[in-house]
Amino acid sequence: MQQLERRSVLVGMGACAVGAVACARTATAESPARADLYTCEGCEALGERPASSLGPTVQLASAAEPGERMTLTGRVLSTGDRKPVAGVVVYAHHTNAAGLYANGTQESEWSRRHGRLRGWAKTGPDGVYTFHTVKPAPYPNDTLPAHVHLVVGEAGRPPYYVDDVVFDGEFGVTARYREKQELRGGSGIVRLRRTAEGRWLATRDILLERHP
Repeated sequence: MQQLERRSVLVGMGACAVGAVACARTATAESPARADLYTCEGCEALGERPASSLGPTVQLASAAEPGERMTLTGRVLSTGDRKPVAGVVVYAHHTNAAGLYANGTQESEWSRRHGRLRGWAKTGPDGVYTFHTVKPAPYPNDTLPAHVHLVVGEAGRPPYYVDDVVFDGEFGVTARYREKQELRGGSGIVRLRRTAEGRWLATRDILLERHP
């Protein structure tokens, strides 16, 4: 939990639409690789499913899962030219509508700690990943914004986390939060909008990090 909470004060790329500070600090092709890129508690959960078995679209929450329906989607983009990248695995997990990582299975440490709302997507040629789920809630102690954790796995590389998805204009996404963004993979601050079907839509593009 400590590492998950630390990661929740991270976020980059779509922030140009929601904050000039984040825009100015977004990583560029000239940015050095992060020495601690692969330091990540729980990132090994990404490898719990073989990449060959994965597709770009995942039903993360069943129809019986309480909460507001939400689709989280975006493109995975290369660092230098920002072109779509195929074959990247994106692992997502988040709290339920009560703010809990609840009802995990006994499969592994991370299936227990990350709860039932977790899953794996692999980008196709267009670089797109999509999770159909429910909107998470903040932790019951209201110390952090509602968020979705994302871990990225590039072929032949160790996995690493990127800034959490959080929701612009909602609890905890303050000026101080924006200042503390690490901008791993670009900004995770997204502006929710409603689809014609009444679902929330969150779009979070991921800019791949430079490797040490």
